[in-house]
Amino acid sequence: MMTYSALLDFERSRLSAAAQAALSMAPRTLVTAINPRSPGGPHDFSSEADYWWPDPANPDGPYIQRDGMTNPDNFTAHRELMLDFATHVGHLAGAWQCTGEGRFAERAVAHMRAWFCDPATRMNPHLEYAQAIGGVCTGRGIGLIDTVHLAEVALALELLRHDKAMCATDDEMITRWFSDYLQWFRTHPYGIDESNTDNNHSVCWTLQAAAFARATRNQAVLEECRQRFTQVLLPGQMALDGSFPRELGRTKPYGYSIFNLDVMSALALVISSEEFDALNFRLPDGRSVIRGIEFLAPYLADKGQWPYSHDVMYWTEWPIRQPALLFGALSARRADWLSLWGKLPTDPTVFEVRRNYPVRNPGLWLGRSLNVWN
Repeated sequence: MMTYSALLDFERSRLSAAAQAALSMAPRTLVTAINPRSPGGPHDFSSEADYWWPDPANPDGPYIQRDGMTNPDNFTAHRELMLDFATHVGHLAGAWQCTGEGRFAERAVAHMRAWFCDPATRMNPHLEYAQAIGGVCTGRGIGLIDTVHLAEVALALELLRHDKAMCATDDEMITRWFSDYLQWFRTHPYGIDESNTDNNHSVCWTLQAAAFARATRNQAVLEECRQRFTQVLLPGQMALDGSFPRELGRTKPYGYSIFNLDVMSALALVISSEEFDALNFRLPDGRSVIRGIEFLAPYLADKGQWPYSHDVMYWTEWPIRQPALLFGALSARRADWLSLWGKLPTDPTVFEVRRNYPVRNPGLWLGRSLNVWN
């Protein structure tokens, strides 16, 4: 089975090439794009709901929903900027992790400084104007999923604290940003609403809360996330066979099932400790993240065997190098999952696929996990 050093060797070429390209990318934050339909200011993140469209019968009235069908006219610039930011930081931090070259750490910190520290370019630590709906609302709780990519940035922060590129002032300011955002995330009505959903949104909420808590050394919130995982998410969302019924009921059941499994397995890694192995935690009836991988892995190996409806969009773009396969392979000692993970394509270019692929650099997630390497 793969060792930690072998994983870094495997990832070195890919990450070094991506990080080399990222070295030439100047930091670009929210202030470079303004949503004219949002009441927020230039430092406030804004997005519009994917599946909501003008009503043909009432063009000037409230938008109507078309589940699974993305409206291409919605404002997506802030999502794109955040995704690019998280991708660059992840690649740069991952390359530093693999090579030890300080230039990669320096550039990653420069991007973080622009997003979290510089008063002229920073993002305000809230998400009040995310996934707005024309004629209905200027923001909503479901929008908190838009920052799921910051979970990997938070893990990069933990890693980069070990390099001289991250000075004490930078560390303090970036950590304060995540602490402020975590406070808003947990107490604002939007955050409370999102945490109580019964599908992938609540899993994404918990992943973010756990990653931000770990980066800010908030053990109380991290323990809350462990309890939520064992008492709410796993028993509330997974069927006995390892599937996610709420995701299978969507118009993109394949992509949503993959996404939820990836996020749940990533959450399990973040909340694991010497005393608690969340990847191998099982409910009394046997449900676990590993069972979820057992259910989905055959369809990742051969999508033609998928017994449910095909996704209405992006059916051909999945699967890619899904992190759940790697995390599960290392934890359950499944060489077949590891082999499949290594063969699947990585670094997708289609925006919608990138947006639903928040774990791009598994070394950042596995670096502190004691359980999968024992």
